[in-house]
Amino acid sequence: MADFLIVITTVDTHDAARKLSRSAVEAGLAASGQVTGPIETTYRHLGEVVEGNEYQVTFRTAGDRREALEGHIVHNHPYDSPEVIAFGIDAGRADYLDWITRATR
Repeated sequence: MADFLIVITTVDTHDAARKLSRSAVEAGLAASGQVTGPIETTYRHLGEVVEGNEYQVTFRTAGDRREALEGHIVHNHPYDSPEVIAFGIDAGRADYLDWITRATR
């Protein structure tokens, strides 16, 4: 497991994105959450291709907080089966990475 991660998800409204971002940071599961959008999305749902708008939430967290962050996202997410994808941070400034650790403790 990577020491530091970027975790992303998407939700259907700006309000839901802001609430999810804030609740994860308040719980100490992520050092930060950024909301981007609206973004246009195309996806397959119940056998049909659908288009719509979503908001992406991007979290920075420590690797040992990934499982708890994922659980938080799933529990507080408006979708039945939300996207939760994590990418390892291969490099970063030591001061910034130390901040991620401090902010998730």
